[in-house]
Amino acid sequence: MLETVAPQRVFHYFEDLCAIPHGSGNIAAISDYCARFAASHGLDCVQDSLHNIIIRKPASKGYETHPAVILQGHLDMVCEKVADSDFDFTKDGLRLSVDGDLLSADGTTLGADDGIAVAMILAVLEDDTLAHPPIEALFTVDEETGMDGAEGLDVTGLAGSTLINLDSGEEGVLTVGCAGGAKVDIRMPVQFTENTLPCQKIVLSGLCGGHSGIDINKGRLNACKLLGKFLSELPAAYRLVSIFGGFKDNVIPNACECVIACNEDVSAFAAHFAEENRLPTDSGLTVTVSEAALSPCCLTETSGMHVVQFLMKTVFGVVAMSKEMEGLVESSQNLGIVRLEDSQFHAVLSVRSSVAAEKQKMLDQLQALAETFDAQFSTHGHYPAWEYRPVSRLRDTMIAVYTELYRKPPVIETVHAGLECGLFSEKIANFDAVSMGPDMWDIHTVNERLSISSTARTYSYLCQVLKEL
Repeated sequence: MLETVAPQRVFHYFEDLCAIPHGSGNIAAISDYCARFAASHGLDCVQDSLHNIIIRKPASKGYETHPAVILQGHLDMVCEKVADSDFDFTKDGLRLSVDGDLLSADGTTLGADDGIAVAMILAVLEDDTLAHPPIEALFTVDEETGMDGAEGLDVTGLAGSTLINLDSGEEGVLTVGCAGGAKVDIRMPVQFTENTLPCQKIVLSGLCGGHSGIDINKGRLNACKLLGKFLSELPAAYRLVSIFGGFKDNVIPNACECVIACNEDVSAFAAHFAEENRLPTDSGLTVTVSEAALSPCCLTETSGMHVVQFLMKTVFGVVAMSKEMEGLVESSQNLGIVRLEDSQFHAVLSVRSSVAAEKQKMLDQLQALAETFDAQFSTHGHYPAWEYRPVSRLRDTMIAVYTELYRKPPVIETVHAGLECGLFSEKIANFDAVSMGPDMWDIHTVNERLSISSTARTYSYLCQVLKEL
């Protein structure tokens, strides 16, 4: 359906990619697609055991002695869908929708983060009319679930130390640094007891959600935290039967649900709670109550109290603002997943900071919190911060090209989000990188949108930058 959308080859490849299921952990097919692309275009290609891909394109005439440049994006996407959807991310292609200048997907995330990067890079590799130095196209995997591809990548095969990352989402903004982070798993033992009370299902939904780094300072509500508040304020006597919320540690959860055993109808309190807790930044909040099947067991009073106390005591949102850059978040936390699984309560959190010591401080605090509930604490998916480089040939070139094209300089910033550049900066000597991308909104949510015109301008800008390198 994107045949008439320009730049045509960019959106041709984006539509191809959208037809291939490629959620994190399910990237073999899209990786193989890129390998077939390389073979069909006579380009050298290396595909590692993780399904990372490196495709090499020789320099155009006159650029043979120029240093190689790495063009990089990730192959996986965040899989989110509307609550009543039967969409299966493991086998269904995305259903694309165009509304004026905006491209989205019907009822799901679009995966422009980071599919549009891959599409732009494939278009560059295909186009033999472009002037450019030697190009190494680097497509990594499972960025969204811990940057496993970048972490496991063997960079000895890369000739370049200059890298353009295409995993940013605002045109005219060049990102030159990012926060580090980690994923936290907490598993709290719980005990069950016999239940004879009727059950009610409580669903808290309608929130904006969003990216746990980029959107953390936008005043949005966290559904898992808010359900904890609901349960702590519920005036009726109840026992907790189950709880389920969120799917990704790096996504602010927009819905959370639980089942309680309770003799009283809590519908009136739910309506009042929703009214009292709606915010201008999150006005879609709804709390619904419905009858649930009788459960033969529920949590003991103590275990239920511990779960609610944990939800209340975890920190969500901005922990500290940067002291060096006005308006930049330094440190934050997000409670991304909560589950009641067998004999344990399981929570997954995301911790981010541009200061290593502050990141460790938050991890220590979470470990101390876990220990108060005799819970198991573990961390994984650590990634380092990407520190600002005072002298950068790439940054200077990209500023000059942008200023020449648009008669104004680009915005230069560091971001409170994890980018693979942090890992590459530890692996590649003399690493010089900039991250860029077209305008997109509400990534990691079902409202994700991509600007078509911004994509066209961004692609044109990328091609001009390559000409100057």
